[in-house]
Amino acid sequence: MLTARLRTVQWLSPTGLKQLGYREWGDEDNPRVLLCVHGLTRVSEDFDTLAQALSATHRVIAADMPGRGRSDWLEQGALYAVPTYVSACVALVARANAEHLDWLGTSMGGLIGMAYASMPGCPIKTLMLNDVGPSLDLAALQRIGQYVGKSPVFLDKASARAAIRSISTPFGPHSEAQWNQLCDSVLVQRDGGWTTHYDPKIGEAFQTITAETVAASEAMLWAAWDAITAKTLVIRGEHSDLLSKATCQAMQSRGPKAECVEIPGVGHAPTFMQDDQIDIIRRFLA
Repeated sequence: MLTARLRTVQWLSPTGLKQLGYREWGDEDNPRVLLCVHGLTRVSEDFDTLAQALSATHRVIAADMPGRGRSDWLEQGALYAVPTYVSACVALVARANAEHLDWLGTSMGGLIGMAYASMPGCPIKTLMLNDVGPSLDLAALQRIGQYVGKSPVFLDKASARAAIRSISTPFGPHSEAQWNQLCDSVLVQRDGGWTTHYDPKIGEAFQTITAETVAASEAMLWAAWDAITAKTLVIRGEHSDLLSKATCQAMQSRGPKAECVEIPGVGHAPTFMQDDQIDIIRRFLA
């Protein structure tokens, strides 16, 4: 098994210099770079299985977004937003010395990728969005807001695993070992027990979501979508409550006119720990 190289890069946040943690697999001199960005409460380790499978053809890099995993936290909850994350990713791409790159973003990571790919001169040539698009479901966002940022402390690891697993059931079927990996990667020991790895302030934005704020966000996201020129793939979980079939159809007809693939038996969002899901990425990159 190929061990990830754990590294950090310094980037300029709105409040000063911060450290961004990231993992890297594969040949350090490989010019074919795949940058993977996780979802809202997840971490870079989510892409370990995928990176193992693709490391022969790609240098795979996965970042812990600010406020998560090994990366520094930010002073204000309002700073946990797409423009901030894009700035951190620009520093990481510069560190990687990647003239061109492929991007795989899950949920929040896909929104970051859309914003980055819409900019003139962006190095993203292949964009893969995992269960996210320019239209966002209000009820799904409110569902996420019910747990994000709460950060309870559990007395033992078994209870913590059970809590993480209960909110992660939309990920679909996984083996017991895979579930333990998905749970353990987002748990840390703190305050005499086990809790989530991220800054609770990332949940603040979800407490003020309204239909009006979602509509305003969607208008900006569709404008970004229409500016993207990268070859684009959209992956949707069959039972996703965040990305609808109607949105996928619209994404096929405008902007980069994406190819869309649906994964059966999965909600929000596929984890790319299963061979059939990995093959979707492998085929698109080929």
